[in-house]
Amino acid sequence: MDDKVKVNPTEARQGRKGTHVLTILIVALVLAGIVGWAVGLFGGAIEPDEPVGGAPTEQPAEAPGGIDTPVEGEPAE
Repeated sequence: MDDKVKVNPTEARQGRKGTHVLTILIVALVLAGIVGWAVGLFGGAIEPDEPVGGAPTEQPAEAPGGIDTPVEGEPAE
């Protein structure tokens, strides 16, 4: 009782040869690029003119009495 069935290698394969998966991957990559480009445009459109919470643009006030205090590590004048 030999229960072995002879099947040719082409019929025994799980998947067929083709470009279906490659096509899906390329389309997904193109769509991801389009979405990234659109997000970049949207981010640039809603960007504030002045940064929020950035470094102050004003100069620090002078020391009382108009005397500059020396910075540590620098020789006093």
